[in-house]
Amino acid sequence: MMPNRFIRLQERGKSPAGPYNAVRYRRKIVGVAALLACASAFAAPPPISVPISSEEGANGQPADFASFLSNLKRSNFMLGDMFGLRSKLSKYGISLAIQETSEVLGNVTGGTRKGAQYDGLTQMVMQLDTNRGFGWYGGLFNISALQIHGQNLSADNLGTLQTASGIEADRATRLWEMWYDQKFLEEDRLDIKVGQQSVDQEFIVSQNASYFVNTMFGWPALPSYNMPGGGPAYPLSALGVRFRYRPIDSINLLLGVYNGSPVSNNTGDPQQQNASGTSFPLGGGRLIMAEMQYLYPALGSMVYPGESTPLARTYRIGAWYDTESFNDVRYDANGLPLASPQSNGVPGQHRGNFSLYAVADQMLWRNAHDPNNTLNAFARVMGTPQNNRNLIRDSMNAGLVYHEPFRNRPDDTFGVGIGYVHVTTGIQGYDRDVATYAELTDPYSYNPIQGSETYVEATYQYQVRPWWQLQPDLQYVFNPGAGVADPSEPTHRIRNELVLGLRTNILF
Repeated sequence: MMPNRFIRLQERGKSPAGPYNAVRYRRKIVGVAALLACASAFAAPPPISVPISSEEGANGQPADFASFLSNLKRSNFMLGDMFGLRSKLSKYGISLAIQETSEVLGNVTGGTRKGAQYDGLTQMVMQLDTNRGFGWYGGLFNISALQIHGQNLSADNLGTLQTASGIEADRATRLWEMWYDQKFLEEDRLDIKVGQQSVDQEFIVSQNASYFVNTMFGWPALPSYNMPGGGPAYPLSALGVRFRYRPIDSINLLLGVYNGSPVSNNTGDPQQQNASGTSFPLGGGRLIMAEMQYLYPALGSMVYPGESTPLARTYRIGAWYDTESFNDVRYDANGLPLASPQSNGVPGQHRGNFSLYAVADQMLWRNAHDPNNTLNAFARVMGTPQNNRNLIRDSMNAGLVYHEPFRNRPDDTFGVGIGYVHVTTGIQGYDRDVATYAELTDPYSYNPIQGSETYVEATYQYQVRPWWQLQPDLQYVFNPGAGVADPSEPTHRIRNELVLGLRTNILF
């Protein structure tokens, strides 16, 4: 799971760690590749709303072209009823949603080079409610696809671990998810989902963090770099089964078992290994995820006359364990440092990998006269003690989200957040080994030791129409790449970066 920036540097024939000779450069790349086969930082894309019923004209008639134009200011979808298509599909229990996310991001300071790039994502989701379709209660079939276009600013310009946008990925048209979910027991207390799933849609999720642009507010850095293939998260997925049980109204218990990697071969770019999303590997190990959720107020709670509505909160604790084999990040199979000229370049092997995490979403304040006007906080922390097989030791996100920052703008949202990652002592030890052996042949070479990377983000979602958002965004990154050398100026670390951008979301 080598980060994209290392892949791009290899393609350009540059070393990410300074002016090594050819042997030392290969040792550096082997060490990073020994960590993980080749992953980029993944994230969940912007949430997409799937309509549960069609939008019709007066007297229940499908909207015609004239009413479509007149409804543009009020409809939740740009295309409304899609000239009768949604109404027809609804008769069979089928819902359809299409969302386009487009953005321009650019770094005006720092990075490996300055510039701006465009990238975009089209999400297509179709769902079949079996009860509405043919009277089978509690069933839901979901299929979704992605069309990813544009460039990748983080890989080309930034060299960051915490990449700038949650939609950045290899250009492709691919299947994303395909699963069936069935409810069981009284009050639907159990449901089981089977099929091709992207775990970032349910596990390690912060609802408030989803308003931000940076990748790490979606799928966090730790599983992005430590799981094989980056884990079954956007734009990848994996076959598996997920159980969700609600023993009491305020508690949800989630357990998922998935293929250990979203691709069959953990070498190279995982997105290229399964470019269409139609490869469904089942070999190798297993990824097991477990999470407990506490929600307050609980499902079905009532507010009695004279009582104020309680401040909502959701707390999650969980863990994941992957049974696959993982490369040692510092030593080869013979116990020699991978950076040593005497090393055979074959990393030592370790069985299994895991991490623990906690997530909190908490409403801090609600306007007594306007329930849309709220202030919310979120925090998410993750860590692993297994320093010998991972790139990231711990990661953290936190922030504040303010809804309706201006009067009469109930759908606008302002957010400010921070993200932090720290590399493992294994990676730092490898960097020290590289520096030690480099000094033997070139005492003036520059070989920094990686540490941590931090970014802050400020963003504003402006609701132009119910189906259209504009989102200006600002990010500032401290110590990009956790302190790696700048390949374009190899005697210095990559300098701090100011990233500016504008995103638009259109729900068709």
